[in-house]
Amino acid sequence: MNPFDWKSMVLAKHAQHVVLIHFPIALYLVAVGLDLLAHWFNKRGAEQVVYGNLTLAALFTIPALITGVTAWQWQLAGQRLKGIVLYHLVGAVASSALIWLSWWLHGRLRRGTAPPVGLRLAVELLGALVVVVTGHLGGFLSGVNS
Repeated sequence: MNPFDWKSMVLAKHAQHVVLIHFPIALYLVAVGLDLLAHWFNKRGAEQVVYGNLTLAALFTIPALITGVTAWQWQLAGQRLKGIVLYHLVGAVASSALIWLSWWLHGRLRRGTAPPVGLRLAVELLGALVVVVTGHLGGFLSGVNS
């Protein structure tokens, strides 16, 4: 197998999901980390960077979910999900919802109708936990965490 064979990379049945999923994970975890640091050190200037990361993370959840469902259809022929694959799908939907909720809460912060800081940070930390667990399960599905 040639690592530079573009045809096999692009047409592999699950390759796009495995590549795309790293973007929302990294962007979201960095945003949460920066928001926690900004809150800890009382640096309000970091809000723009956090909001930018959350915006990109939220947008990247769309192709990540689409390619995940497509991989399920191709790899498993749309059969009923169970076990780790089902938990991964539930985690993916929950992760996406929490990323979008975090983005929305930061949008309110930018408009001056800020939610309580505790609520915002709690949603972000819960989102980070769900993202990490979902990624861990995805690692088992891809064979990385075998």
